[in-house]
Amino acid sequence: MVLCWLQATQLFNTRFCSSLLTKILPGMAAERPSSDMAAFRQEVKDAKHVLILSGAGVSAESGVPTFRGAGGYWRKWQAQQLATPEAFSENPSLVWEFYHHRREVMNSKHPNAAHKAIADYEERMTKEGKNVVVVTQNIDELHKKAGSKNIIELHGTLFKIRCTVCGEVCENRDSPICEALRGKGEPDPSNPDAAIPAAELPRCGKCNGLARPHVVWFGEGLDKDVTQSAAGHIDLCDLCLVVGTSSVVYPAAMYAPQVALRGVTVAEFNLESTPATDCFKYHFEGPAGTFLPQALAPF
Repeated sequence: MVLCWLQATQLFNTRFCSSLLTKILPGMAAERPSSDMAAFRQEVKDAKHVLILSGAGVSAESGVPTFRGAGGYWRKWQAQQLATPEAFSENPSLVWEFYHHRREVMNSKHPNAAHKAIADYEERMTKEGKNVVVVTQNIDELHKKAGSKNIIELHGTLFKIRCTVCGEVCENRDSPICEALRGKGEPDPSNPDAAIPAAELPRCGKCNGLARPHVVWFGEGLDKDVTQSAAGHIDLCDLCLVVGTSSVVYPAAMYAPQVALRGVTVAEFNLESTPATDCFKYHFEGPAGTFLPQALAPF
């Protein structure tokens, strides 16, 4: 079901961009996006409100597992099978093992050159009275760790928990997050499931109800305040960078095409073309950690 939804979203994006190019931007329809870095840097220099959309690819360059595609399994499951309300309701212990592993992994991961280039660029722009905002699908907080300040986390963060009873949300950076999960969550398929009783899993500090990761799971909608904040920047930005995202997960996949629809320059930085590539003015194919430091370097 999830795979069908992802395929349908990709098909929709492809058709949307094709329609955009042929009906709204007919002059671009027969051309591939440019990879002229000097021309793009001139647009960076002139920008005053920059939107940076980031996805799993930028974190993958820091060695963060994506749990997607071939080999992207935790034990015998892919993220789409565990990151759902139904999976948590059926087996909260298993889901918490998965997220505990992801939290512990982040103790050894650090921002890469792409994260740092974005943070440094934001700092310089802020001093000039200009605006840079990072809208990220990632839940690892590497942008924050790199020094970015203006961040919208579309899908939440690994380091907050939410009570399933009273709804209380709080930051939690404990390692392990609870004693019962100590040493649990290893991804090797030979590891047995811990089968931890719900009473021993992370609990709410306010009402002692069962807590869950404060992230958006498949089948859940994004937080209204978060989407409204992102929408404001989509409407106001005069330059958009799309970094390390496959452009297939809705609604984030539609943000950059919406910006392009306004006639605003969009530049994509990715290891390969995506369903949305032909919507954009620029496409830089390769590691974000290689191209972003060049693109956002001081003038």
